Amino acid sequence: MIFTESVLKGSYVIDLTPLADDRGWFARTFCKNEFAAIGHTKEWVQMNHSFTKNKGSIRGMHFQMDPFKECKLVRCISGVVFDVIIDLRKDSPTFLQWFGVELSAANRKMIYIPEGFAHGFQTLSDNCELVYNHTQFYTKEAEGGVRYNDEKINIQWPLPLFDISERDNTHPKLDDNFKGI
Repeated sequence: MIFTESVLKGSYVIDLTPLADDRGWFARTFCKNEFAAIGHTKEWVQMNHSFTKNKGSIRGMHFQMDPFKECKLVRCISGVVFDVIIDLRKDSPTFLQWFGVELSAANRKMIYIPEGFAHGFQTLSDNCELVYNHTQFYTKEAEGGVRYNDEKINIQWPLPLFDISERDNTHPKLDDNFKGI
């Protein structure tokens, strides 16, 4: 694996380094030692798999609050998505900045998202599947969200917005009193 830190400190785009032969390829998607080298020492306690059928769909921007903040490792295994994170860490020099990366089955990239970030994505093709690892169990009472079209963040989605859940449409926009998580 090749870890490249994004512009948001502590988050990484990870390129798999497959071993290939005429049968196909094999790649490691997690190694405790390699992740420890970027400061990740927490246990992955939950793995989720999502399917989104329509191109242009938005999911996000989701996070969990203390004491259930979580790291995530996200990989696209079918289709293509524009994956986005927002730094919500109150003491971070990149507070309220966002970063996006294309994840696809073809490019085999993953994104490592540290605690204190919101996460979401837009599908760039039909029939997208993502696999997520989490360091915390999902806790409904701790879930939070930021509106995907919040002008304060100004995410530049690559496609016209389409197929957004009622839940994601009702996430609050950030006001000047938002101090982070």
